[in-house]
Amino acid sequence: MARPRIPLPDAEALAAHVDEAGVISVRVTPGARSEALEIAGDKVLAKVRAKPEGGKANEAVRGLLATGLGVAPSRLELLRGATSRDKQFRLSRA
Repeated sequence: MARPRIPLPDAEALAAHVDEAGVISVRVTPGARSEALEIAGDKVLAKVRAKPEGGKANEAVRGLLATGLGVAPSRLELLRGATSRDKQFRLSRA
């Protein structure tokens, strides 16, 4: 059985949440039933199935953000929030 498609916002709308320094803030729900990336007001919300164990949820969020922005996951660096639900990633220029 094929996996259901992950709902993603428009890449341009998501890129609008990246500030001048290349930082994007995300509120994460680990251990969710399904994966999703959405924009609610001025916040980016990410739901990932991965549990918050050993950085698995952080990597899942990084991959989900990369897919939403249309960039390689290696271009996103976790700046803040390794153990928090509120995270900041830096999008590097390539």
